[in-house]
Amino acid sequence: MSSFSDRYGRDVLTNSPHPKRRASTEQPVEIGLVVEDVQTGFCGAVVDYDKHGVTLEDRHGKVRSFPLGPGFWIDGKPVALVRPTTTAAKKPARSASGSIAVLDHRARTARESRIYVEGKHDAQLVEKVWGHDLRVEGVVVEELGGADDLAAIVADFAPAPHRRLGVMLDHLVTGSKETRLAQQVADAPGAEHVLVLGHPYVDVWQAVRPSAVGLTAWPDVPKGVPWKEGVVERLGWNVETWEAWERILGCVRTYADLEPAFLGRVEELIDFVTAPGSQ
Repeated sequence: MSSFSDRYGRDVLTNSPHPKRRASTEQPVEIGLVVEDVQTGFCGAVVDYDKHGVTLEDRHGKVRSFPLGPGFWIDGKPVALVRPTTTAAKKPARSASGSIAVLDHRARTARESRIYVEGKHDAQLVEKVWGHDLRVEGVVVEELGGADDLAAIVADFAPAPHRRLGVMLDHLVTGSKETRLAQQVADAPGAEHVLVLGHPYVDVWQAVRPSAVGLTAWPDVPKGVPWKEGVVERLGWNVETWEAWERILGCVRTYADLEPAFLGRVEELIDFVTAPGSQ
């Protein structure tokens, strides 16, 4: 669960200067319960909780955590969220990708099917959000180390009905090098067992929502300037690019911190390599 600060030293409702205001009633927390935080106005459904706090997700997919206790509204009535009784069963928690977490599952033998991504940062971002899902499904994500030899790499993989390959490329836009490489794969034998998708960003860093990193937008980097170095310089971060990436990756908590153009493509690739008939 995300960290939070205890912003309530007292019940802001029961100790109100308005004596006629109703006191908070205790409400056992449960998955799916919709509440509003009084102080911030954040309204969302409970997606996770523990003995200290509760995590809410609003209708836009934004996730925030709050301590249990007073300071919430339900249907316009003040409530204090409390831990459920020991007899109340906690509903399944959600993984970082938004799927229902599978607890205490036995490790599955890796499928022959694979997902390839261009580089280390791509693989780390996929692992951060979809790692739980991939382990449950037995899907391995591997790095291409660049896409220049994509057609040869796909041929070496020898795709087949039981051995599917999903590929995620950076900057897959009209006229780009990546688009030409993807077309070469589409024209090769066994193409029906390969799915090449991509996002429009120059680098996977941009797949992280700027707001998750505390930015309003990613800076523009002129052509001819290495993108990562250009971003670090324009942000005024006096760090190496690997340190910048660690900072960015550390800001990613759930799928809500990623851009839809990246989210959707990863979900499609996972669906493709785990479709019935694949192994």
